[in-house]
Amino acid sequence: MSDKEKEKESSREVDLRQMMSSLLRKSWLIILVSVLCAVVTFAGTYYFVAPKYDAAAMFYVNNSSVLGDINISDVLTTSDLNARKSLVDTYSVILESRETLKMVKDKAGSTRSVGELRNMISAASVNGTEIFQVKVTSTDPKEAENIANAIVDVLPARIGEVVENASASVVDRPVLPTGPSSPSYSRNALLGFLVGFVLCAGVLLLRELFDVVIRVEEDVQNCCNHPVLAAVPDMLNANKGGYYYRDSKSRTGALTGDKKPVLIGSGISFAASEAYKLLRTKLQFSFVDGHDCHIIGVSSALAGEGKSLSSVNLAHSLAQLDKRVLLIDCDMRRPSLNAKLPIQKTPGLSNYLTRQVDKQDVIQKYATEDCHFDVVSSGRNPPNPIELLSSERMQNMLDELRSSYEYIILDLPPVGEVSDALVAAKLVDGVLLVVRQNYCDRNALADAVSQFKFVDARILGVVLNCTSDESARYGKRYYKGYRRYYSRYQGSYASRGAKAEKEQ
Repeated sequence: MSDKEKEKESSREVDLRQMMSSLLRKSWLIILVSVLCAVVTFAGTYYFVAPKYDAAAMFYVNNSSVLGDINISDVLTTSDLNARKSLVDTYSVILESRETLKMVKDKAGSTRSVGELRNMISAASVNGTEIFQVKVTSTDPKEAENIANAIVDVLPARIGEVVENASASVVDRPVLPTGPSSPSYSRNALLGFLVGFVLCAGVLLLRELFDVVIRVEEDVQNCCNHPVLAAVPDMLNANKGGYYYRDSKSRTGALTGDKKPVLIGSGISFAASEAYKLLRTKLQFSFVDGHDCHIIGVSSALAGEGKSLSSVNLAHSLAQLDKRVLLIDCDMRRPSLNAKLPIQKTPGLSNYLTRQVDKQDVIQKYATEDCHFDVVSSGRNPPNPIELLSSERMQNMLDELRSSYEYIILDLPPVGEVSDALVAAKLVDGVLLVVRQNYCDRNALADAVSQFKFVDARILGVVLNCTSDESARYGKRYYKGYRRYYSRYQGSYASRGAKAEKEQ
């Protein structure tokens, strides 16, 4: 097998594993749909399908001209079996003939037509013997019994009239049916369950085959072969990991006075805070070059994936360890840090790179109760941001700032939208890609990774943002339990503080 064939086979195995993994993740949905289909089928059968009843009679048939001197104790040959089958077929035709059915109708006093009677009657040999069974099926058990009894009275004489040397003796007379023969509720429910199972699994497989949107961590790893360093829950949805501490007196609470969730700083949900701490820890172990300062670029494949929010919270998380952190807004086309932080947009990076102001004039302070870090806003939107980012002045600025900070975080533009991020990626020690779940697609992510690799940028890993599966790393129960614990602790601490203030 050639290397190309092995690669194709490996890719096929990965796809199969991915599809099976997708089915296992959605097994609850498959079972739910299957059960609902079974219930619907059962209910539909019960309410909309009329039960049918069978009344059966058995005859012993004989024709000496055909069977000759066959002894029951003799071994039956193929020709003997064929002869008996021919007799059964002959008697079935006689039974279903118009003349016979008219006689049965008159005998039973039925109001049904000959065609309706023919559809109600079936005949077959019992296990290949001379025993001939006639079955009448009707929605009325009494009607089925009357018609079957009429056949018992009419058929033997009718066979004797039509076929020479033939006879039909009654072996078993029909009785009133005590229960319906169809429909089978259990069989139909099982059939509905199987149909629902197959349809739901098929839809999920088709979705997996044709849907390129990133849904889970495995999609990221299979797409770009880079690790997911952290999975940040959707902080705008409390049902998807965004649990907030309510504190109306402090801006650090998760909900401000106007009931808007806080998305940055120490007031974010416990789940999101732990995710950024996990990201911070992994990033600290990503650098082994011994530099005193590390420059990290944060970008994304598409706009709207939360890269700026991730940049701010990463800077905040690093600053909580008393690290000297500088956050620079390098997205001079669509800046957003000045909207997320209480800082001025100008003067900023563009003003410094165009020599309008000095370096110390663009560095602004941001401080909270538990940390502080410096910020450089984007400045005025320039007409040539890519030229400014690739300028020697930009390189020199970063080289000079390395001596003053331990971490410098560059909020870069989306690489799939503009090429500014590729220029700035040459200035950083590593790039962090933010991928929004159920938003970014695999093609866009793969293209972003390819572009960064083209300029020899080091990709540190991926931050999966706005996760909606409770949490990619920790369960919902974990967050709820710890939230209760820390909420009680916080409340108790606040009560003791208020009491101490009153005593003073």
